Amino acid sequence: MKLVISNKKGQAKQIEIEIADEKKLYGFKIGDTISGNDFGLEGYDFEIKGGSDTSGFPMRRDVQGPERKAILSTKSLGNLIKRKGKRTRKTVRGNTVSDSIAQLNLYIIKEGKENIFEEPKEETSEKSEENKKE
Repeated sequence: MKLVISNKKGQAKQIEIEIADEKKLYGFKIGDTISGNDFGLEGYDFEIKGGSDTSGFPMRRDVQGPERKAILSTKSLGNLIKRKGKRTRKTVRGNTVSDSIAQLNLYIIKEGKENIFEEPKEETSEKSEENKKE
């Protein structure tokens, strides 16, 4: 599963987690708060904002359960309607995290000590440049 983590500054980072860590997230719903300690981000707390399944269908807050459903929808995210009163049938995923979720969108509520958006320093490239000069 891929986690897309964003903050209030508009920065985002994608992290891929292992299946063992992924299973800890099963059963949470959109809007729930989770701890980053479960997947290696100590001190962080996140809110689940949404996600999509393996086929690309988006999760929706008002659809209960982990299964995929075809709902009758008015104007909403991913559904542009130009005539007043017209509704269309859209397939969406429920609001519960399960094994069929491929991407989960998280928002940082509480930050930890480390900045996860900071790029790691590339000391190896500097050392290799010094070796080339010699």
